[in-house]
Formats: sequence, structure tokens, C-alpha cells
Amino acid sequence: MRRQPAYDAVALEHGGHTVFLRPSLRAAMHLERLHGGFPELLRKLEEFDTLTVWQIITAGAGKTATDALFGYVAKQPLSGFANAALMPLFEFVTALFPTSADDGETKSTSTNPLPWADLFKQLYGYATGWLNWPPETAWNATPQEITDAFEAHMSKLMAIHGAPEENQQGPTEEQRQENVRNNLDPEFDRAGLDSLRALSTIREGQMI
Repeated sequence: MRRQPAYDAVALEHGGHTVFLRPSLRAAMHLERLHGGFPELLRKLEEFDTLTVWQIITAGAGKTATDALFGYVAKQPLSGFANAALMPLFEFVTALFPTSADDGETKSTSTNPLPWADLFKQLYGYATGWLNWPPETAWNATPQEITDAFEAHMSKLMAIHGAPEENQQGPTEEQRQENVRNNLDPEFDRAGLDSLRALSTIREGQMI
């Protein structure tokens, strides 16, 4: 199955009724919790469990937008709706999973990846804390949008301040004095380490 672009709303059409499913962070967090994780959610979807299908569609499109579709579906054979809905719904769920710009790189097999629930919470924190987005903007953004915006933000900081591996000067004199006051090695680059730790954390979460 092709991967749905994670910025796009997925169109679901049946019987002349179309709804657009947006893979927002709010939808991702709700659906991850619905059955205790995505494996069970996908199993329920494959079985076309009607309550799960309803939850997925309303999470992506909202109840108001889906009323006409569900009113039509209630009067038709379920098999026809299943044939029309399964592929768009799988594409929608797949689009909830963000990918990092360096997903093609070899990653350590010893790293314990973050559970999806923890990653989504971190994305909310990055959107509201690091990027200063209003909460509603963060909830409505897709996980991929937040991931890309955060990585661009980190790239900007590294371009301004210099990435640790590119900065041959080491810590500034002010940093050295602060390290001494904190009983640390004077050459310890705390700011650089904190930035890399934050960036690596989000990328490790995307290994799942």
C-alpha cells in the first residue's frame, strides 16, 4: 500500500457523500488510545468493526461532517461501504505516523524507540513549547507537520549557533565559567548536548 502524504486529508467517498480525513495530532492521540495501541486498532479496522470505523472517521473529519455519510450508510448493505472505505481508512491511519528527514540512515538497533503515545505527547510539547504554536494549532497540525517544523527549527538554531561537531571553538568563556561553578568540566558544551538530545529523541521515536 502506498504511503499517504502526511500533510494531506484523505478523501473517503461513498454513495455521493465525501468526507476528508485529516491526520491531525488530536486524531493520532485519540486513535492510539482507542484500543490500547495501533496494532489492535489496525486489527479492528481490518475486521471492519463498525464502532472502530466510526471512531476513525469522526476522529479525522469530525461528527458534523460525517452525519450525511453515516445516514446514507445506515440504509445500505455494509459490504458496499467496507469496499469503499477500507483503503482510505488504512491510508489515513498510516498518515498519522511521522517520518524524519534522515529515516533512510542506519539507526542503532540498541536504541529503545519511544511508544507512539509518548512521541505524540512530545510532539505536542515541541509544538507549544519550542515552536510557540497555540494549543489548538498544535492539535490540528499533523504529526508530520510538527516533526518537519521542529527539525527546521533545530536546523535554524544550529545554523545560528553552530552544530557541536562543526564548532571547533568549543564552549564560550561564559559557558566555561558556568561549568566551573557547577563542578563540570570547563569544556562541557551543555547547550549543544541538550539540543542534540532533543533532536535525537524525536528521531528515535520515529523508528517505531
